[in-house]
Amino acid sequence: MWKTLNGGTVYDLTIHLVLVTKYRYKAINRPILERLRGIFQDICLKWECELIEFSGESDHVHLVIAYHPKIPLDKFVGNLKTVSSRLIRKEFAEHVDSFYRKKVFWKIGYSVNSCGGASLEKIKQYVQGQKVPN
Repeated sequence: MWKTLNGGTVYDLTIHLVLVTKYRYKAINRPILERLRGIFQDICLKWECELIEFSGESDHVHLVIAYHPKIPLDKFVGNLKTVSSRLIRKEFAEHVDSFYRKKVFWKIGYSVNSCGGASLEKIKQYVQGQKVPN
């Protein structure tokens, strides 16, 4: 899914992001998981990104996101975590408060990996196979 920026720059960036609940408490139930999907979709749109895939379990979520290169990744992920935590704590207060006394939901940090269509070996072969000028 190639996209173009000003000046003819093209990009196709996809990340796999994993967020884990604080202390890995099993605080995510089905209604929270469904609400998180909507929250993350809305945030992605505001940041000119696209939530391609989303799922999770009771203590973590996985997001596959088409990512815009002009966005600082740490700020984007920080916004995903802050907004989702605030809304989930507000909308599901009784449930979340049974796990956490402080205003927390996500563990500090996250896991993010780049993903795409070609393996690293294929890309390395392509780069090595370039016709070097004389």
